[in-house]
Amino acid sequence: MLILPPRSEVRARPIETERLILVPIDPSDGPELWLAVSGSRATLQRWLPWVQFHTDPAASARFAEACAADWDHGRALRFVIRERAHRSLAGVVGLEACVHLHRSCELGYWLRKEATGRGLMTEAAKAALGFAFNHMGAHRVRVAAATDNHPSLSVIGRLGFRFEGIARQAEWCDGRWLDHSVFALLATDPR
Repeated sequence: MLILPPRSEVRARPIETERLILVPIDPSDGPELWLAVSGSRATLQRWLPWVQFHTDPAASARFAEACAADWDHGRALRFVIRERAHRSLAGVVGLEACVHLHRSCELGYWLRKEATGRGLMTEAAKAALGFAFNHMGAHRVRVAAATDNHPSLSVIGRLGFRFEGIARQAEWCDGRWLDHSVFALLATDPR
């Protein structure tokens, strides 16, 4: 079974990397999440189907509340990514779709446009994977990205995931079907 520490415990002692702090999403993060999504809408909407429903600050507040509830009920663990230097919100990384019996979850992530191109997502995702394998006892983490989302595929490649196949027309997003490249990383894989 997966081991999920209490959200309050991880908020008190967040995950830290050289440049980042990963903190469990809290309802108080709603306003910052709204600014990040609304300011990066054109970039995010191309790859993430939920962006079209993120239409006002109340949507961000509901998302932040749902994230807290998902963590508390063992469904998903989502973190805001903050840059250590100035504590600004750079994006979100999550361990989604937790299946306790199989000790598995899915990696999901996004960055606001101003935070892209600096290796922050690779750093954040690596920290989230370390948390999944070393603290949650995960055996398998799955990740998928659109076959033409080259920045996301590059992150996945740097993290050592193994390609498993193509999920054809896996997602309806921004007026088109997206094929997904599907990858997985096992606790026993070299990293």
